Amino acid sequence: MSDLFWLTDAQMARLEPLFPKSHGRPRVNDKRVLSGIIFINRNGLRW
Repeated sequence: MSDLFWLTDAQMARLEPLFPKSHGRPRVNDKRVLSGIIFINRNGLRW
């Protein structure tokens, strides 16, 4: 399943300080969300 992610662990480590802090509800997997956004942008798909 790791081949589904477009970002490496090193890239995620650099981006993590930019993510908002969790307040109350647990956060979703940020790496999965960003990989989805990158996939949409690279393939020219619409939301």
